[in-house]
Amino acid sequence: MLPILAAIGTGLSVLSSIKTLSSSSGSTTGTGTNTATANATNATALAGSSSDKAPTAAADQQDRFLKLLVTQMKNQDPLNPLDNAQVTSQLAQINTVSGIEKLNTTVQSLSGSLLATQSVQSASMIGRQVYATGSYLNLVDGKAVGAVNLTQPADRVFVSIADTAGTVVRRIELGSAPTGMSGFEWDGKTDAGATAAAGQYVFQITAARGNTAIAAEPVTLGKVDGVSLSSSGMRLNLQGGGSIGMADVKQIL
Repeated sequence: MLPILAAIGTGLSVLSSIKTLSSSSGSTTGTGTNTATANATNATALAGSSSDKAPTAAADQQDRFLKLLVTQMKNQDPLNPLDNAQVTSQLAQINTVSGIEKLNTTVQSLSGSLLATQSVQSASMIGRQVYATGSYLNLVDGKAVGAVNLTQPADRVFVSIADTAGTVVRRIELGSAPTGMSGFEWDGKTDAGATAAAGQYVFQITAARGNTAIAAEPVTLGKVDGVSLSSSGMRLNLQGGGSIGMADVKQIL
């Protein structure tokens, strides 16, 4: 008996919750008379609580479990006491459940804090110009600015600009470019020499070194005029249309 009480005394300090009272009580039940006594105790405790509101707080769950366990210990058969290893195993399982619930609570708290931090950071970027992953060009007053991000130096870099219908209106050769981000400017002229209408365009990048193609990432320049919350987190709304995630921002001007 004393080893069992010692095990329970050690486990009580780490208990905080349990999911199913009836299964927890059943797992600590012995055999013979011990089993019948435990089942009767469980039925009485659960019947007495049927008219009450189900406990949701971890403290209420812990209290109910301890009452069942202590009552079961008091009514055990002296000739067939509870198994010490079984009680210790039960306490370890309860501690695991408690740890998982605490971890979930901590993660939810961190998620809320991160979202609040991102909201403040996003709001501070309203009115700022940013370079971000994207292939849009906004032609305003006969000028549009974009950039290319290279994983390695290139001998030749080409920009192909198309309207929203997909028709290519201008091809620009940028020449060589180093590793990293390099900007370019479009003067709004088409390949035929005409002036393109103001608005939004898309562009593609082609880069090579010798006869080897090089991965090139298009980068758009836009002014942040608002922020919004989506299922993927905070997003920056760019002037002229489109939105980007905070992780897409390459440079803030």
